[in-house]
Amino acid sequence: MFTIGEFSKITGLSVKTLRFYHEQGLLDPTHVDPETGYRYYDTSKIEIARIITHLRSLDLSLVEIDEILRCGGDDADLRNVLKRQRSVLETRIKRYREIVRSLDRFLDQDEAIKKIMANASFHVTEGSTAPFVVAGIRMKGRYSDCGACFAKIGKGFGRFICGKPLLLHHDAEYRETDADFEACMPVRAGKSTPDIQVRELPGGRHVSLFHLGPYEELGRSYAKILGFIRDKGYQCTTPTREIYHKGPGMILRGNPKKYLTEIQIFVAGDSATSSTRD
Repeated sequence: MFTIGEFSKITGLSVKTLRFYHEQGLLDPTHVDPETGYRYYDTSKIEIARIITHLRSLDLSLVEIDEILRCGGDDADLRNVLKRQRSVLETRIKRYREIVRSLDRFLDQDEAIKKIMANASFHVTEGSTAPFVVAGIRMKGRYSDCGACFAKIGKGFGRFICGKPLLLHHDAEYRETDADFEACMPVRAGKSTPDIQVRELPGGRHVSLFHLGPYEELGRSYAKILGFIRDKGYQCTTPTREIYHKGPGMILRGNPKKYLTEIQIFVAGDSATSSTRD
């Protein structure tokens, strides 16, 4: 029989690993000296060690390997297990390839958005808006739910619509499933219905910024406009507005990279006092 050191050289497994496999009941020595505790292995253990090493290289866990070895481990059983593992690995590879493609798309989009937002034409501006009449539906839910609201307003007030759709955010922070928002469309006439309210939307002083790209990237523009407001010493008021100058149509989704959204945040504060802070 071979000492554990000799067996380590033969199998390519470290002494530490062999001791661990013994503790786990995966690869027992042929004999353990009761006085010294030294482990000894005969030649039959070499093949078992080779199988364990190969199965570990296939990303099988020690529990799975132990199950294979305890099932008898004849050639036919081992081949079936390896075939199943091969199928599992193929599925993982396919999934990993999808993840890599998704990451590539994200990185490409991220780089494109950075270049777009670095464009000097996208500046934060200050202005004011006069009051105007809107038809709106206020609800709580996910932001993506607003599409159905716009569709309902379009169906009920189509001939009276006279401007770009906009979304009022009544929350001061992002909310995932219970956001308080109001889908609106400017209208020149029309009366409220049980589902849609027609009212005058107040005007006022605001800070605005155009965002070109997918809605998922709006956070970049919010960081830019909120940083401007902070530096000016203004106070934000709600609701804030997102005006969709170019977005998905009723039928075709369009290219998200070409969506054009105007963020309007209404503010309070003395600009003369603020400018001394710059």
